[in-house]
Amino acid sequence: MLLTRVRLLVATLWAGSLWTVGYLIAPTLFATLFDRVLAGTVAASMFRSEAWLSIACALAMLVLLMLAKELDAKRRRLLVVLVVAMLVGTLVVHFGLQPLMAELRTGPVMEPAVRTRFGILHGVSSVIYLVQSVLAGVLIIKNA
Repeated sequence: MLLTRVRLLVATLWAGSLWTVGYLIAPTLFATLFDRVLAGTVAASMFRSEAWLSIACALAMLVLLMLAKELDAKRRRLLVVLVVAMLVGTLVVHFGLQPLMAELRTGPVMEPAVRTRFGILHGVSSVIYLVQSVLAGVLIIKNA
């Protein structure tokens, strides 16, 4: 019973942090700060912190799922697939896409071709983040 509650707590922390950073903090930064470069820098920093929290939550969830004796095999498999899918999304964005976007932002002014490439990478990153956000909701519901 305690492990079930801890699992639900970790899933809720993970989902809440994804939703807060991605859909509250980042848009507020861009809506509030006049300097879009500063807003982007702060948002990137927040997403870095979110990625590390996501990795920690994923690892904690995997350990908790391995210890969960009350789960039948089908439900455990579903929860593991959800956690692994969310973790893969985090790893792809954090270690793959974000470094490429950061490299593109280093120049003083983005040329149109660079801006287009940045926009594509940002779009792919946003879609992955949206999928993670939906999976986080499913993770909470399936853990309850």
